[in-house]
Amino acid sequence: MKREGNIKISSENMMPIIKKWLYSDKDIFLREIVANGIDAITKFKKLVGMGEAQESDEEYCVKISVDKKAKTLTVEDNGIGMTEEEVESYITQIAFSGASDFIKKYESAGGDGIIGHFGLGFYSVYMVSENIEIFTKSYKDTPAVHWESDGNATYSIEECDKESRGTKIIMHIAADEKEFLDENNIKNLVRKYCSFMPFNVYVDYKGDGKDEPLNSTLPLYAKNPKDCTDEDYKKFYTDTFMDYNDPIFWVHLNMDYPFKLKGILYFPKVKNKLELERGKVKLYCNQVFIADNIKEVIPEFLMLLNGVIDCPDIPLNVSRSFLQNDRQVQKISKHITKKVADKLISLFKNDREKFENCWEDVANFVKFGCIKDNDFYDKVKDIIIYKDLNGKFLNFNELLGVKEEPETDDKDEKKEVKPTTVYYVSDEKQQAQYIKLFKNEGLNAILCDNFIDPHFLSYLEYKTPEKIKFMRIDADVDGALKSEDGAEDSVIIDIFKNALGDEKLTVKTEKLKNEEVPAIIVVDEYMRRYTEMGQFYGMSGDELNKTVIVNTASPVVQKLKELNDEKQKFVAGYIYSLALASFKKLTPEELEKFQKDSITLLSNYII
Repeated sequence: MKREGNIKISSENMMPIIKKWLYSDKDIFLREIVANGIDAITKFKKLVGMGEAQESDEEYCVKISVDKKAKTLTVEDNGIGMTEEEVESYITQIAFSGASDFIKKYESAGGDGIIGHFGLGFYSVYMVSENIEIFTKSYKDTPAVHWESDGNATYSIEECDKESRGTKIIMHIAADEKEFLDENNIKNLVRKYCSFMPFNVYVDYKGDGKDEPLNSTLPLYAKNPKDCTDEDYKKFYTDTFMDYNDPIFWVHLNMDYPFKLKGILYFPKVKNKLELERGKVKLYCNQVFIADNIKEVIPEFLMLLNGVIDCPDIPLNVSRSFLQNDRQVQKISKHITKKVADKLISLFKNDREKFENCWEDVANFVKFGCIKDNDFYDKVKDIIIYKDLNGKFLNFNELLGVKEEPETDDKDEKKEVKPTTVYYVSDEKQQAQYIKLFKNEGLNAILCDNFIDPHFLSYLEYKTPEKIKFMRIDADVDGALKSEDGAEDSVIIDIFKNALGDEKLTVKTEKLKNEEVPAIIVVDEYMRRYTEMGQFYGMSGDELNKTVIVNTASPVVQKLKELNDEKQKFVAGYIYSLALASFKKLTPEELEKFQKDSITLLSNYII
């Protein structure tokens, strides 16, 4: 007998969940309905294992079909099904969790693997549908049930002639949601949200033996790492992220206690070392897709990687504030960070050559991680490496020439150590002249040309102020570059000041060991950092105050004293332009002047 009634909404569960306000992305409805079908199958399998239901010979699966003519989208499973009373409880009472009730009833047998959102998630279908029909038959010996509602707080329920066990949901798609009647679109949504669900999911099932599921019921991350080959990992990476460049290495997460966590994090090949490219870490709950890059679960710096993480302890639908304050989520985040650090340390210690070969691909990620997470820095600080002018990689201690010594409690034996100055290069081409000066005198520097390096060097100085300070190779003239008998030459200084006429420009003289370079430009390290930081954040700043170091060992510089005022001004200006071109990229005005002076010099040939 057909009866009618009002849908019951529990006041304590009132939330803006009806129709279009249930989710920010309405296409998630398909995930919810398919997940419900997977739940129903999981429940039935659990009952079979407990001897409360009889095993079936048919394939356990979820079938999706599109009927453009009828304007319907149908999702059908062959799971546990529902009785009329269960339909009343789980469907007509919004936010009443059928899975919670099931787990409570059978908690002694374990309820793992049940997603737990039939009821609340079901109503997501009204975001795209104008009317919903449910045909369901329980595994129990009870009549099948037909339920129907247009989502306006009323429904009808009656017996029907459905013969097979399971539930079929028919969504009558709304006129303005025709995209969900496109079979290719539905397939793409299945691949996005249901690609790893534990039972096969078919679209447009024909039953001719040629149907292929759109999901993988046993994804690689769910397997034991010992059973996975390198080729398996690479294929899974390509299939999941559509990136046909092999990852450089990966971390397989597999943990059962104190929380369940499985997944694989991949370190991708870097496309541009000057940028921090955001990857994609997909978060799953019992093989059901939740979202990409949830920073409350996945540390922000790990989002530079690509990966898949499945954690049943994280519910499908929770607020960001809940995740931020949940201790279990915080533990999961820390564990993931630890496993990544362990992988990097293991690679450094066991295969230093491979670690060095892929350092440029992981450097940005490691440095960003250190800045964002102090615990991560403490774990990996000794494996951070730096490339020197000779192409050799050195870690922190190797860079400083520090040897590990046994710790002592004797305070008198501890010596006060001044921080070591380490020079660095930010642009090998632009700073080639400075590099040549360093190499000629047997000096060394490290290459720091990544986007994040200015921030990272400042961070290292902050962390180890007693050990190290960094200075760009063009920030000062190292003592090893100068001759001992050098003295200030006030005449040369006056010639350059008169020629350049820039009050902000400081002119000094030094006698360098290299006679080929007439002058170089240096800028105070910390003033330059301050200015560059302001520019990075969009603040306009004054031009850097430069210092011209004129090399009195240069024959050209010494010749200046013999020239008349006009030629002194020209040659001094030309020497400055040469120094400026070695320091930075010339502005259009500076380049025009340099070209004009070069033509003048060629025309006269000899001064």
